[in-house]
Amino acid sequence: MHCTVDHLVVAAASLAQGAAWCAATLGVEPGPGGRHALFGTHNRLLRLDGPGFERCYLEIIAPDPEAPAPPRPRWFGLDTPALRAAVAGQPRLVHVVARCDDVAAVRARVVAAGHDPGSVLEAGRDTPGGRLEWSVTVPDDGSLGAGGALPTLLQWRGAHPTDAMPPSGLALRALRLGGVAPALRAAYGLRGVGWSDAPAPALHALLATPRGQVALESPGGLP
Repeated sequence: MHCTVDHLVVAAASLAQGAAWCAATLGVEPGPGGRHALFGTHNRLLRLDGPGFERCYLEIIAPDPEAPAPPRPRWFGLDTPALRAAVAGQPRLVHVVARCDDVAAVRARVVAAGHDPGSVLEAGRDTPGGRLEWSVTVPDDGSLGAGGALPTLLQWRGAHPTDAMPPSGLALRALRLGGVAPALRAAYGLRGVGWSDAPAPALHALLATPRGQVALESPGGLP
């Protein structure tokens, strides 16, 4: 049982900051997203299809100032002081989410290999085209494993976000993850990615954009 890259996560201090970064760095405006009531966050999305990365997208995510404080730490480490300080100046690539057909089975395999990616939670949000629903692993403290290189596991229930996304002019060409033990690499079975034994950078993504090739990196070291 294999997983595929579902989306890359770029954390921002605010969606306005994230949209400005996207336009300046990638040469395109991000598309619409939505709100996540369970975590007090909101996002904007961009399609990232590339060879070997079909139905893939980029998520720019930030705390939602209009949402009440969530009952648990926000996902992707958004509540940690280290990440808040890191994105205060500009957004940054922090994580990768892997799509699988049986999230519980892959989670069990990853746990057996030595890493607990968190409990499987049910989440969803409404969109103009209908409701999106998914199952996702989230640690109780919202932390990122291996500086973001250990993927979150996700299983969609029905529609996928890219079903309603127009082409963006962006494409994911390569993704390399650092500092992940061989046993965990095998447990995730993540197709299309490269692996590095060095822990930094935790993530290195190469994108084709209207501005040419752009590399995004997460240097690691985040909780």
